[in-house]
Amino acid sequence: MNLKIALLTGVLFSNVLHAQEMIRGLVYEDVNQNGKKERREKGLPQVAVSNGVDVVLTDQSGAYQLPVRDNSIFFVVKPNGYQFPLDENNMPEFYYIHKPQGSPDLKYKGSEPTGKLPKSLDFALLKDETEKEQFSALVFGDPQAYNMDEIAYFDEGIVQEISNREKFAFGLSLGDLVGDDLTLHDPYKKTVGKLGLPWFNVMGNHDMNYDVQQDVLSDETYQKNFGPNNFSFNYGGAHFIVLDNIIYPNPRTGKGYLGGFRKDQLDFVENNLKFVPKDKLVVLAFHIPLLHDNSDVFRNEDRQRLFDLLAEYPNTLSLSAHTHLQRHNFYTKEDGWKQDKPHHEYNVGTTSGDWYSGLKNKLGVPTSTMRDGTPKGYAILNIEGNKYTFDYKVAGEPEDYRLNIIFPAAVQQKYLRRHTLSVNFFIGASSDIVEYSLDGKEWKKMNHTETEDPSFQYHVLKFDNAETMMDGRRPSNAVKSTHVWQAKLPGKLQAGQYTIQVRATDMFGRTHLQTKDLKIVE
Repeated sequence: MNLKIALLTGVLFSNVLHAQEMIRGLVYEDVNQNGKKERREKGLPQVAVSNGVDVVLTDQSGAYQLPVRDNSIFFVVKPNGYQFPLDENNMPEFYYIHKPQGSPDLKYKGSEPTGKLPKSLDFALLKDETEKEQFSALVFGDPQAYNMDEIAYFDEGIVQEISNREKFAFGLSLGDLVGDDLTLHDPYKKTVGKLGLPWFNVMGNHDMNYDVQQDVLSDETYQKNFGPNNFSFNYGGAHFIVLDNIIYPNPRTGKGYLGGFRKDQLDFVENNLKFVPKDKLVVLAFHIPLLHDNSDVFRNEDRQRLFDLLAEYPNTLSLSAHTHLQRHNFYTKEDGWKQDKPHHEYNVGTTSGDWYSGLKNKLGVPTSTMRDGTPKGYAILNIEGNKYTFDYKVAGEPEDYRLNIIFPAAVQQKYLRRHTLSVNFFIGASSDIVEYSLDGKEWKKMNHTETEDPSFQYHVLKFDNAETMMDGRRPSNAVKSTHVWQAKLPGKLQAGQYTIQVRATDMFGRTHLQTKDLKIVE
């Protein structure tokens, strides 16, 4: 009996020790940038470190300790005034993968066995004298190349056109970095690496391992290639939280995926926010929009817990992609948001546009306008303190090209009223004001109308009515756009030459102007 008790006690004691296994280490300033902690290099206090769930701060000497969780990733949260070391493709090096047995055998390779943890797991940071409260960052939606030809389209159509790279602090891709073939992660990294900016990444549903039966294993290859798919960092007056919000397989059906978060991910958000001042701008970045009106796409209870965690943060923004459209979602108390001011989610247009479809331009790159009439391009997030604005840069067009005016260049006077003036304001929200004027005279308000973009429909019809082979792939069918405004021109205009001027005032009070010449003939 005594032997049995002793054995049982030993087993319990062993389990307690295992449950309490801790990793210790230092966060330090890597003065000589050699990636090794040296005696003269000081530890950094009050820096957050995480195992993907728990979050702790370093002490005055830069030391930390965290519980060990198998098959997890340890990482440091970038504090203000410092930057992460970068690899040869400008991907931040801020994490340590802990998978003692390695990844399971998958179609696309995951991590090799990492074995035992080091005695001290140290993280290097570099002093950054250039970080400012006012900064801009590039935001890419869905590069999503399915082959090397499309990697080349991404390179030539997006990356190579960004000439003013020095104005950006870093870049962020919002998932679907590639299109299912995860061997393309490396070419993708080399391509964005050309920009010379620190580049952060979000996991998308086309970046996953599909040959698994548990969501926690769907990111094995992604983690090998990019590190943690849930992490955070500080820059200026903003705190960024990057999350993987794809649950695979869908727990409701066992097939496909569902938008949402696991409990451990939201536990990380909760633990992370304990060390984020309430006056910070909290920017959430994930792939699938929160889509408050469709519980078949996003799990409502997960969104609600996220909203609950943000209840005391008055300055927030969410960034998503996935839809290959561009729109703004505003979440109110009716949607479970806890504050009077709605939560803004910017669903960013994509760098692949409509999946690299459409006619090719002079570079041989598909124009790939999205189904809502938004041209292929990328967003620019501008932050000053805890406030933000954004711009959308259309690929291959001048920086001030923000509107598409849709109206014939010449019409007969008697048929003028048969035509509708349509304007697609690419970054527009329904509350924005769009007006038109003829020859700079009276400004008249246009009506916001959720409808298909006529110019996009025209491009689709070119393919549908082609009598010779078209140079490109047929675009997808048009969908209703959330950023089209319409008006009828006065019916009594005399024959002559006119200039249609359009003025759009966005949610930040900025005005955007575009003009188009019109000839009216008898």
